[in-house]
Amino acid sequence: MENLTVAYLTRAELWLCITTLVYFLMNGAQIFETLVFVPKWTASPPDNFNLLLDGKGASLKNFWIICHSIHEVTFILAIIFSWKIDPIRNWLLILFAVHFAVRVWTLSYFAPNIIDFQKVAETPSLAKDLINRTSLWQTLNYVRVAIFVAVSIGLIPLCIKLFQFRH
Repeated sequence: MENLTVAYLTRAELWLCITTLVYFLMNGAQIFETLVFVPKWTASPPDNFNLLLDGKGASLKNFWIICHSIHEVTFILAIIFSWKIDPIRNWLLILFAVHFAVRVWTLSYFAPNIIDFQKVAETPSLAKDLINRTSLWQTLNYVRVAIFVAVSIGLIPLCIKLFQFRH
């Protein structure tokens, strides 16, 4: 590890704290959605699928695109500004890899299924095996949110360790 300046440590601390804060805010929204919103639209498929429609329901697509984009930029900046601090950088890379894997899972499974559920809301004749599909989606969503929460909790010891570098 190179000789670290106070300015370098300050930038690393700042971006790691920002990404941790943004991650916890994002988790709060995910937990709220998982505990309040998801049970409403999965309770009676396809009757409640209208809650997923843009302009008619509580479509959260734009919110999640913005939220994840901001978070991923801050996460990358935390990695960049912690690059010279090997133990912090390495754990950030591991946590980012886990985060990235869950995002890929989100884009390959969760998002396409939501889009299908929205299509069913507009055209109920497209409905196929909705009880099982929504139940699986809901169960896997618990796993997904738990992983995101675990990643954010994993950032806390990194913040503590980074603050200890000054002493």
